[in-house]
Formats: sequence, C-alpha cells, structure tokens
Amino acid sequence: MCWSATADLWAGIGIGAVGVACLASVRRPGDALLAAMPLLLGAHQIVEAAVWRAGGGTGTATLAWAVIALPLLPLWVPAGVLAAARPADRARLVLPLAAGTATAGFLAYRLATRPVTAEARGRTLGYVVDLPYAPLILAGYLLATVGALLLARDRTLRLLGLVTGAGAAVCAVLWSTAFLSTWCAFAAVASLLLLLWIRRRPAVTHGPLSS
Repeated sequence: MCWSATADLWAGIGIGAVGVACLASVRRPGDALLAAMPLLLGAHQIVEAAVWRAGGGTGTATLAWAVIALPLLPLWVPAGVLAAARPADRARLVLPLAAGTATAGFLAYRLATRPVTAEARGRTLGYVVDLPYAPLILAGYLLATVGALLLARDRTLRLLGLVTGAGAAVCAVLWSTAFLSTWCAFAAVASLLLLLWIRRRPAVTHGPLSS
C-alpha cells in the first residue's frame, strides 16, 4: 500500500520492472516462482491505485487487491521457497507450506462468501473483511510468509524474511494511526533483495538443484 493513487501506480511500475529483471536472470527452473514475486507485488500496487481512484468501496479492484494480499501470498511465498531449496532442506519447509495452504484456503473461502470493503483513512486505505479467529489466521499467515523465508538456507532469503517481518510491524503501526502507508517502500526493498538473490544464484550444470 502507498499513500496515494499516483504513488501506488509509480511504485507498481518500478517494482514490476524489477520483477522483469528477476525473471530474466533466472538460471534454475525452481527459482522462477520467487523470481516472479516482484511482478506480483508490482501488480498489487497498481491494483491499489485503481482502488484509490474508485474511492474504495466493494468493487472489482478491491476484491483483486484482497485476493493477492490474503489467499495468494501465504501460498506463493512458501511454495517458492520450497521450490528453490535443495532437496535435503525441503523437509523443514513443509510446515510453512502447510500453514500457508490452510490459511489461503480459509481466506479464499471468506472472500468467496463475504464482501470486502476498502475505505480511505487519512493517507492510507483500510480493507475490511469478516474474519473470525483473526489471531490464528495471522499466526498462520506469518508462519507461511516470514517463517518460510527465515527457514531458508540462503542468507539473502533469510535477510528478506527479517526485512519482511520488520516491515510488516512498522507498516502496521503507521497504518493503525492512519498516518501513512509505507508498505510500497518495503515491497520495493523486498523486490531488490530478490533481484540480488537471483543474480547470485549459480546456474545448475549437473545433478539436483542446490541452494
């Protein structure tokens, strides 16, 4: 999330460009899912620009934003980390993927059966969807996203996990005060870390994929 439609739009374009560079740098098929994440994050920012311009509400842009943020990300992140990991390291990544799958399934069901509404709150957008068991859902979400990255063997991915966790905490505080939404800045940092990670990955010349 950014603080205006214009900021969201330009952030989305910039982050999406990093995503193109990430995909162009892929040398291992298993890395493609994580490499594509900046494209997803960039699209998310652009969708939110449309939410701003629509004045919030319950329209298609609001639902699209919620689908990416809620069920898609907690499934995408652990699946990408697992796909990029060495076979010997995959067992410890099963738990975040299982948590992400369960969390994504529940969130998808709620979005399919309950409306989601966006409304401007100062220089932020607030999204409201009826979610029971919110602490449990939040725990599953963080285990799937931040937890999967922290359990990765690669140092850059672990750094990305730390940045994501810290970014989520800072953004939550700023959003709760309706002061300013800064998630787009953390999305940009995360995308640059993914670009660094993918460009440092050696190509596989033989044998199984390794981390």
